[in-house]
Amino acid sequence: MDFLRPASLADALAAKAEHPDAVPLAGGTDVMVELNFDHRRPAALLDLNRVPELAEWSTSDGQVRLGAGVPYTRVITELGELLPGLAMASRTVGSPQIRNRGTVGGNLGAASPAGDTHPVLLALGGRVEVASVRGKRTLAADDFYRGVKRNALEPDELITAILLPAAAGPQQFAKVGTRNAMVIAVCSFALSLRPDRAVIGAAIGSAAPTPRRARAAEEFLASELAWTSRAPLADSVKRHFGELVAEAASPIDDVRGSAAYRRHALSVMARRTLGWAWDELRGSERWCA
Repeated sequence: MDFLRPASLADALAAKAEHPDAVPLAGGTDVMVELNFDHRRPAALLDLNRVPELAEWSTSDGQVRLGAGVPYTRVITELGELLPGLAMASRTVGSPQIRNRGTVGGNLGAASPAGDTHPVLLALGGRVEVASVRGKRTLAADDFYRGVKRNALEPDELITAILLPAAAGPQQFAKVGTRNAMVIAVCSFALSLRPDRAVIGAAIGSAAPTPRRARAAEEFLASELAWTSRAPLADSVKRHFGELVAEAASPIDDVRGSAAYRRHALSVMARRTLGWAWDELRGSERWCA
């Protein structure tokens, strides 16, 4: 097995073009497990830890550009105000050691339906920046996931950044697992409220072959919320929102939970996160127009 260690993004893209079957290695929290259990034996590993361009984040015109190599720990400590939903999801990832190494870019590359950050990227309308020696392109997060552990990358491409709007309203993330920590999600849910545009983002994880938006739930809630008066939410609105979120799922029975349980849990998480987000919106001057 070859081990490639580029020191710049240009070198990394050149190496990927020359070795399209090379597996990118950032935090290694997924790849190294597969190697250690002999589930995967690639011809080459492409170590991206020395590529400085991937470990940076910046803001411009209300948008956050998050380098694919920024670890979860930095998302939590540095981006909690700009991307609160992503910071919440990052706190649920593995152990402190995993959060120090793992990255959102790696989560995207693995494309597991249970990846913790995927629902947040979808709910926020995120975009994925990818590059090769042929140039750069940007994909909507909705178009990035192609199936169980399958993504839209071409063989010579690398994920370089994730583009997300800075928070313009409350964001929430919830996850159900078989225990309280260091667990793969049985199911997960992310919610974003944008009072400036009267827009809702809602997405589910670990309850379908890919992470997916709950579009019917988004449309229903956007039309039902009292954006101007911010009156208390009726229980019937919360309940129907939860039902629509559950209907967006197409879960399976597996060792972590049944399909019926996943639908029920999604409905409960949707109702609860909506209540928390709406209470935050009503009680905070930060989100006033």
